Amino acid sequence: MDGIISSGLIGLSLGTQYALISIGFTLIFGIMGVVNFAHGGFYILGGYFAYSLSHSLGLPYVVAVLLAMVGTGVLGYVVEALLVERYVADHLATMLITLGFYQVLTTGITLVYGAEPADFRFPVSGTLRGPHFYIPYANLIVFIVCAIAIAATYHLVFRTRYGIALRAMADDGQVARAQGIQPARMFPMAFAIATALAGLTGALVTPILALEPHGGEAVLTKAFIVVILGGLGSITGAMISAFIVGMVEAYASVYLGGSKGALALFVLVVVILLVRPQGLFGTVARKA
Repeated sequence: MDGIISSGLIGLSLGTQYALISIGFTLIFGIMGVVNFAHGGFYILGGYFAYSLSHSLGLPYVVAVLLAMVGTGVLGYVVEALLVERYVADHLATMLITLGFYQVLTTGITLVYGAEPADFRFPVSGTLRGPHFYIPYANLIVFIVCAIAIAATYHLVFRTRYGIALRAMADDGQVARAQGIQPARMFPMAFAIATALAGLTGALVTPILALEPHGGEAVLTKAFIVVILGGLGSITGAMISAFIVGMVEAYASVYLGGSKGALALFVLVVVILLVRPQGLFGTVARKA
């Protein structure tokens, strides 16, 4: 019983992490139609931002995390405005641009910090133990922070005028433009929000897992799995599928082992896509 409940708690923690990183990824695709291959790079950059601010400047970890989120968001805004915006209608070009920017990020990080993992540790240690469960304090804190960030993002997208404009662009770009919504203003902010979420996730998670230059590749792969399972462009689908992936990964890793757990996740995704090729919450055809 202890193992079942504890694995479920870890799965929820993983789900919030995957949801936060995947919401940003699907936000960019749903609104701009851009597959952002640099998303994992912003995740790792958020980790290195927090690491530098806390170790080199001696800032408190909480402050370092917040500044890392802001820093990656600002960089995302600049990248979209200067690079992606010019070719936003050309999907192949944007894929090449974001992939190239990811390579620039990882190469720059390697030159500055080296290829070895950084000594970046979560400031809180220990384990919370209850009658029939246990969970590391670090995972519990990450779960709470990610859940708050997810709720705030959901409120922004579904409860504010700015969010309504974003969803209007995603639903029908031509009609949104006719209503006076300007993509040149919306796209950079959407990109900034998405990259800020990636940076926040990296600043929170890399001290628990590992902080190394190429860590964003695994994160990008997991984000692909989540958004495809949930349905490309669906924020709700990304959130729900993230928790599904997190729970499957947590239980499978405990009861099946690492490699079998990965296989179980792959089989689950294949089965769901065979039944619903568009994903759990995706539509058969995406509007322009």
